[in-house]
Amino acid sequence: MIEHLRWLALTALVLIAGCAGQPIPAGSAAGSCPALAGCPACPACPAPQATAPRVNLLEPVDFGALPGWQNGEQAAAWPALLASCQALRWREPWRGVCMRAMDLRSPTDEEARRFLEDNFVPWRIANPDGTLDGLVTGYYEPVLRGSRTRIAPFLFPLYAPPDDLLTVDLSPTNPDLRGMRLRGRLDGKRIVPYYSRAEIARGAAPVAGKEILWVDDPIEAFFLQVQGSGRIQLPGGETLRVGYADQNGYPFQSIGRYLVERGELKLGEASMQAIKSWAAANPQRVQELLDQNPSFVFFRELPHIDPAGGPIGAFGVPLVPGRSVAVDPRYVPLGAPVFLATTFPASATPLTRLVLAQDAGGAIRNPVRADFFWGSGADAGAQAGRMRQQGRMWVLLPKDMKPASRVPASP
Repeated sequence: MIEHLRWLALTALVLIAGCAGQPIPAGSAAGSCPALAGCPACPACPAPQATAPRVNLLEPVDFGALPGWQNGEQAAAWPALLASCQALRWREPWRGVCMRAMDLRSPTDEEARRFLEDNFVPWRIANPDGTLDGLVTGYYEPVLRGSRTRIAPFLFPLYAPPDDLLTVDLSPTNPDLRGMRLRGRLDGKRIVPYYSRAEIARGAAPVAGKEILWVDDPIEAFFLQVQGSGRIQLPGGETLRVGYADQNGYPFQSIGRYLVERGELKLGEASMQAIKSWAAANPQRVQELLDQNPSFVFFRELPHIDPAGGPIGAFGVPLVPGRSVAVDPRYVPLGAPVFLATTFPASATPLTRLVLAQDAGGAIRNPVRADFFWGSGADAGAQAGRMRQQGRMWVLLPKDMKPASRVPASP
């Protein structure tokens, strides 16, 4: 997913960018910042505070405090847990618990629940202001039609990163900026912001020759950038994957909000599907709409992997539909089990289950903040496009692992 963190410079705003598998968009102190991937109609985030207090964000609780724990289908999360353990088993204090989990290959729900209760402690996650509710969105892996050559109807390029795109890592001089990278380009001896989406579309950026694929729909290409990775079906029947390679440094701006502000869509109807319908009815205005989001994502073709598996997340393992989530790794360790209590998209029906923190993204910028992976294709996209729910989270850590008692709040 892509990080969008503002950086004030003397000459211009240069902005931070990160993953999603893209992708990607930063949050309020209450964990409810809605300027993010998968929520194209959400309002912009409030400006960050000048100082970040240090507060307790994790509190150990009993498993009985997790709503629906006793009735949950914990065994369904076991393949995702074993995938996490492929990496975690080399780390202390995960080594022992992962080796024991890998011996328990196909547990029943009761066996899985007993194992987790014997080996883990649930830590309730709070926001920097002490509240417990946060934003839960959804994302998915789009499936597009494309070609390796520009031939009708495949006229809309996916680009690799251009040669003049610079990445500035300031962490060696200031450890507080660890993970923050600036994007820009050289203008003489100055580093200035990179070209915006509109400027790239007008040909200002040197992207000629950087096309890796051509697809048949500019709106689908846009939402591929929002998601950060996807599958491309070629005319000959071959299917390949593309993933996030870099970003131009601008923050995500909601094109759905743009349509709402102009009366083209109603706020409650500004879903991804509604935006696609508007674009189909207004093809002459599509570029005008897309230009409202200055953020632009560059891709790379991913190595061949099992087509039945999910895309690779930030943790380096394939994502599992319905059991993988993206989190803010400053607060939730990647690979860790997380118990999520939220509701299904656009619904009050409870969605409480064990998931694995296997992805990250710039839109995921608070302790109580998750992006729920729905899978691949149109049905998954429909669920992800409607998901903007409130939820609570508990991270499950090995019994002999103690997180920092006080951690910095979101910058």
